[in-house]
Amino acid sequence: MIHPELLKFAPEPTPLINGNLWHVFLSYRSVNRSWVLNLYDILTELGHKVFLDQYVMKSGDILIEQLENALEKSQAGILVWSNEARDSEWVKKEYYTMESKVTKDKSFHFVPLRVNQVSLPLFASNRIFIDFSAYPDGPNGGDLIRLLHAIVGQPLSAAAVKFSNELDESSEMASAQVNASIRNGRDERLLQLFDAGGLPWETSAALGCKAANGLISLKKYTEAITMLDKLEKAFPKSLRPKQLKALALARRNEGNDAEDSQEILGILKRLNYLDTESSGIYARTWMDRYEKSKDINDLLQSRTLYAEAFERSPDDYYTGINAAAKSIFIGTDEDIATAYDYADRTQKIVGDQMVPDDYWKTATVAEVMLIKKQYKEAGAMYAEAIQIEPKSFGSQESTKKQALRLLEKLKATEEEKSWVLAAFKHLN
Repeated sequence: MIHPELLKFAPEPTPLINGNLWHVFLSYRSVNRSWVLNLYDILTELGHKVFLDQYVMKSGDILIEQLENALEKSQAGILVWSNEARDSEWVKKEYYTMESKVTKDKSFHFVPLRVNQVSLPLFASNRIFIDFSAYPDGPNGGDLIRLLHAIVGQPLSAAAVKFSNELDESSEMASAQVNASIRNGRDERLLQLFDAGGLPWETSAALGCKAANGLISLKKYTEAITMLDKLEKAFPKSLRPKQLKALALARRNEGNDAEDSQEILGILKRLNYLDTESSGIYARTWMDRYEKSKDINDLLQSRTLYAEAFERSPDDYYTGINAAAKSIFIGTDEDIATAYDYADRTQKIVGDQMVPDDYWKTATVAEVMLIKKQYKEAGAMYAEAIQIEPKSFGSQESTKKQALRLLEKLKATEEEKSWVLAAFKHLN
């Protein structure tokens, strides 16, 4: 459950009146979705009705019309600004739209926030941003208290300011401890930190999800599932723990794990809670089924889910690269041409250089190179990715498995295979 101290200082949502349907409208780039999902979870846990396009809009909805209608019927708007969002014309448009709404409707509260150390845009220089750059995995710390007051238009009391400062100190330390434990491959320390708990762990599910995701990357799937079960009980309205549990089950893949994972994701899909990341996990479970069944329809279903998710969020590199890879696996001339198109589009997102402190994005750069048969370059880039998270053996094995499949379908020579697989020799 949410820590009582947070509940004490978190203002209640304002009643919805004058035709409003939403307490808060969230504007963001899909690459920041994991962070936004944690924000969505904490706001929902605190009783806010939140418009998040992935959870409200259905296939066939007219995007611009639905978003404009939702914003018009919202009491507050939060715009998530980041390095990835700064070049987005769409995010700029929503910024101006919210500024315009503030001018026309004095009861509307517009709160921009940033999630990394990005320079603020010139057009936004007249508005104060709430800074969450110290919390790249989800909202926490004193700025969460400031955000909760800002969306209802309330100033902080002296007691709330004092509490916010205390929360800042404890949250920054807790986040640093989790990051260090993951980096150093200390799964037992992650479990110890989680069990010890404390205010930052009970502010939202974000820190627990970070620890559980770390356990998944370290191949401690059973421990991650146990942690996520506890998070689900503590934060029953949060969706992120459910998504990560499905991923952990799919990765563990023992007994009925694959079926259980698909059941969780199938329920989320029926409830329209299958965002792009969850769609990617769902697509992965169909790939797992294909590996056992060898039924081409399971592979086609996997590719379809990845492709649909990528079309919905064309700046999401994870679904883009997987749509490309699955198209290679299908193997017809038409599908291979499609694969190259997806690979080109993905490369425009991730670039062609190592991405500091980002294993998955760097591994994706390598996979694009592999699909394009740039075998030496791909091997070097995979090696760069592994240096970023040298102890994340679960993530590395998943990456190697995908590379092996591609090498076979691309009919690489033994020498070409050796260039790529040299990066993974420590896993043999």
